[in-house]
Amino acid sequence: MSVPVAWVAAVVGMLCYGAASVIQAVAARRATGARVVVQPGYLVGMGLDLLAWVSSVVAMQALPLFTVQAVLAGSLAVTVLLARLFLGARLLRRDVVAVVATVIALVVVGAASGTEAAVRPSILFDEVLLVGLVGVGIAVAVLYRRHHPAVMAVLAGLGFSGAAVGARGLPLDHGLVGLLGSWTLWLVLGFGAIGMLAYARALEQGSVGPATALLWVVEIIVPGVIGWYWLGDTVRPGWAWPAVLAILVATVACGVLAFSPAQPEQAPAESEPGQ
Repeated sequence: MSVPVAWVAAVVGMLCYGAASVIQAVAARRATGARVVVQPGYLVGMGLDLLAWVSSVVAMQALPLFTVQAVLAGSLAVTVLLARLFLGARLLRRDVVAVVATVIALVVVGAASGTEAAVRPSILFDEVLLVGLVGVGIAVAVLYRRHHPAVMAVLAGLGFSGAAVGARGLPLDHGLVGLLGSWTLWLVLGFGAIGMLAYARALEQGSVGPATALLWVVEIIVPGVIGWYWLGDTVRPGWAWPAVLAILVATVACGVLAFSPAQPEQAPAESEPGQ
């Protein structure tokens, strides 16, 4: 997997996630309740979500996790811009600034990425993932009914973070049989399911803006730290502080965009932004 191809995959994932949110929001305006899921637009949005996730998995094979997650978080900027064009949503001056800041931050993150391809995980990878999956699953089960939506959004972020970390260990070069026989795949799917459940619960109890902002903050920071500390992700010499600053800027911009009036509030709970 070449680095340029991985970059293309990351950008495709960002665009697909952003477009999916708007398409699903449009579908949610044309139906209510369970009928939303049979709307053609909603199904297209789900297909884009799936394509985005596959693209992110491809990107993670050759790029640091902090790079891929920061790029995917840029989908909020895509959503805000498309919502302005197709939903007639208001775009405030602060939103424009946040979009520009996101683009600049992602350019810096890309420039700071190490020149070496991402390495394969070490031994005990699946065992550590399993412990994390059980821990997050227990936390969601215990806190599901009685806790603040912010807590569920953080747990959703941890679930999707586990899926992102696990994606680095998928044996994509072993063919379909090897992939289906890998414990890593099922751990990734487990993390994804827990993330979707917790995110849906956060949206049931609170607003999509704060929930999405918290989710992306967790999804940027947690996989980035794990990738750097455990999986051998690198930063170009002299670019450590610019990378940290750019990630902080992208995180703050995500928070601003998540509260934007152009962020479609009509998107159903099943439309999750993380993988």
